[in-house]
Amino acid sequence: MDSVSKTNTPSAVEKNDTPDAAKNIAKKIAERLLQINAIKLSPANLFTWTSGWRSPIYCDNRRILSHPAVRVEVRDAFAALVRAKYPAAEVVAGVATGAIAHGVLVAEALGLPFIYVRSAPKGHGLENLIEGDYAAGQRVVVIEDLISTGGSSLSAVAALRGAGLDVLGMAAVFTYSFDAAAANFAEAGVALDTLSDYPTLVALARERGYIKPEEVAALEKWREDPANF
Repeated sequence: MDSVSKTNTPSAVEKNDTPDAAKNIAKKIAERLLQINAIKLSPANLFTWTSGWRSPIYCDNRRILSHPAVRVEVRDAFAALVRAKYPAAEVVAGVATGAIAHGVLVAEALGLPFIYVRSAPKGHGLENLIEGDYAAGQRVVVIEDLISTGGSSLSAVAALRGAGLDVLGMAAVFTYSFDAAAANFAEAGVALDTLSDYPTLVALARERGYIKPEEVAALEKWREDPANF
């Protein structure tokens, strides 16, 4: 049984195109991620990422899929965001592998076709990099689960653009809010929207008692220079 109580999520996220509404959604999604342990905070015992970075936070948004109420809430928040900011979207694309399921759910909610972008071309058969049916010139919104520096996400955008698709923007569940990511997206000319973000998460975690007040400084310092933390 889902540990998070069900809410009337469609009405809660139907209008998210105002600053106050976006802040409310960011706080709500951050709380859900903490509740289901999709995000873990441990300033005293750091996690090691694949890149070798030492980090006080670990995010695994795949856990969202195991919690129906949260899964629906994330789906509806994404769908509302796309309706508000990208009403001309003709296709939804997911970034493999973490955002494939979320992308499918969003495409279903919007009644749009779905495609996904592999991290590398398939090594057999047609050797596709992009899976699914699409046509050059179609307008696409990209769904991602997590933004760190933005490298892999922007590689997916480059693949879509290389196939002749018009990328309207990207929407992700969560971002670490690194300055490098903002710079990379700006340089690539890609609009990025996220359902929640690191500053919102840290503030909520302190408010709800997930972290101690004295741990906030370490969490903020990490975000400023994660490679050398």
